[in-house]
Amino acid sequence: MSSSESAAEPPTPASLDVVAGKRGIGWNSLIGYLFAITGAVLFSTKAIAIKLAYQHPVDAETLLAIRMGLALPIYLALGSIAALRKRAAGQRLPSLRRLLAAASCGLIGYWFASYTDFIGLLWISATFERLILITYPLFVVIIGWLFFGGRLYWGIVPSFVCAYGGLALIFGAHGGGGGANVALGAAMVLAAAIAFALYQLLAKREIGRIGSELFTAAAMSGAAAGSLVVFFATHKPSDLMVAREILPHAAFLAIGATIVPSYFLNAALARISAEANGAIGMISPVATIVLAALLLGESLTTLEIVGTALVVSGVAWFVLSERKKAAG
Repeated sequence: MSSSESAAEPPTPASLDVVAGKRGIGWNSLIGYLFAITGAVLFSTKAIAIKLAYQHPVDAETLLAIRMGLALPIYLALGSIAALRKRAAGQRLPSLRRLLAAASCGLIGYWFASYTDFIGLLWISATFERLILITYPLFVVIIGWLFFGGRLYWGIVPSFVCAYGGLALIFGAHGGGGGANVALGAAMVLAAAIAFALYQLLAKREIGRIGSELFTAAAMSGAAAGSLVVFFATHKPSDLMVAREILPHAAFLAIGATIVPSYFLNAALARISAEANGAIGMISPVATIVLAALLLGESLTTLEIVGTALVVSGVAWFVLSERKKAAG
């Protein structure tokens, strides 16, 4: 990005928050936390909607293509509106290179992560899936250390052991009945968690360059393109004609569990750190457990309750250590 292009961009929400913090206000961070909470709760409904759709004849590629195909026109419209607002305010629009970078982030965080997640949900419960996914903040630190010059500290080890010890208990409770399929499902969702952690690190940088609205539109358009390419490479167009019972679940996936929370998540990323944003995801397993019990009839055994407590405690441990590290 050239110096002239950089100079033309307005201050980012994160930079405004520094000013607010110096004044003792911090409203921008508060809004960021509220956005992150809303996004986390809405994202927690995704697994429920997928499981409900899987009660009818549909595969992961088709369901993901319908979801992203329905969402794509809305993202393009919202992105166009954001671009027009920028131009009306006399601000320079992002370059094609920046938009492609945002689209590449979307391929990682909202296509690959979603695809592996959809496949994993074929074999594991919605609650188990959500508990695996909420461990991604741990991978934010690990990937940040490996590839982004971040610092790795020993405080992450106890939280990692606690969280994955809990997942091991839950896997033991599930694995007896599902065998290799449960292992494969858990591995696919773990891949989704790692991909989403990488997305968080990449997205934070790009959002600061082009703004959360344009970034979201570009990233999700890239994810939609990836989903449709994979579908048409492996399916016939007529396979999109699914049973009408699937369409309400796909529509909710596109809007309530994709479009709305993605804007909340990226607006939060523009205001608070990727680690803080990820840590708030601890809310989501609670919401998923409640919804899974009400809508899917899922219940937790004593061993699974202990495992859930360990996972949430491990992530909470990580959050506290992050806050102490930042304060120190």
